[in-house]
Amino acid sequence: MEAALGLMRRMPPKHSETALSALLSLLPQNSSDLLSQVDQPLQVLCDTDSGKEFILCEYNRDADSYRSPWSSKYHPPLEDGTQPSSELRKLEIEANDIFAIYRDQYYEGGISSVYMWEDDNEGFVACFLIKKDGSKTAHGRRGYLEEGAWDAIHVIEVGPEEDGIAHYCLTSTVMLSLTTDDESSGTFSLSGSIRRQMNMDLSIAEGHLCNMGRMIEEMEGKLRNSLDQVYFGKTKEMVCTLRPPAEITQMRMPES
Repeated sequence: MEAALGLMRRMPPKHSETALSALLSLLPQNSSDLLSQVDQPLQVLCDTDSGKEFILCEYNRDADSYRSPWSSKYHPPLEDGTQPSSELRKLEIEANDIFAIYRDQYYEGGISSVYMWEDDNEGFVACFLIKKDGSKTAHGRRGYLEEGAWDAIHVIEVGPEEDGIAHYCLTSTVMLSLTTDDESSGTFSLSGSIRRQMNMDLSIAEGHLCNMGRMIEEMEGKLRNSLDQVYFGKTKEMVCTLRPPAEITQMRMPES
């Protein structure tokens, strides 16, 4: 099981679905653990009742159906599907409206969904999802890539309130994949994923959504910086070392 999870951590996101399917056939006894611990590129479905798209993941799945955050109905229909409490459902609706504004300001398009459910510790869990398609055929405002996707998964475990303080545990995963096909640079493909965790004890005077929003905003900033330094920075360093720009090559040429 540890070897399988290690393999999936090193697998490019665009190939993770194929790799996971192969591992499930090899390790059927660990299927539930693999499905719960391995993050896959997010898929999208349209809610026919609201006319809005929502994101599919393990956190809104029941059997083979997925619950929409807009209508709270399952697609395909499921009569006895799991539902959040009425109080948590109100918080979920508010979170979806606020997170859509956050997504539009930071990502300039894309799709977002928020799901909430009760846990066994008298608290609750919230899952914030963002999917941005940056390809030429995408619906976003900028599509400069031949293929490109950014999938962000933020899962926050909120503990029960004690003296006006609640414990928040945020686990964030970002999966990035992009492909360019330009005459000047040729075909270039880059993909990878990164996961980080944050724990904080915060006052709930301003509400859970304010606390969770600040944590997600701070975490996404750290993840973007890490991706920029690890993936883009190292790739640029390697390319410039192997294929230095023409002006640098000319400067290094010895005089005749």
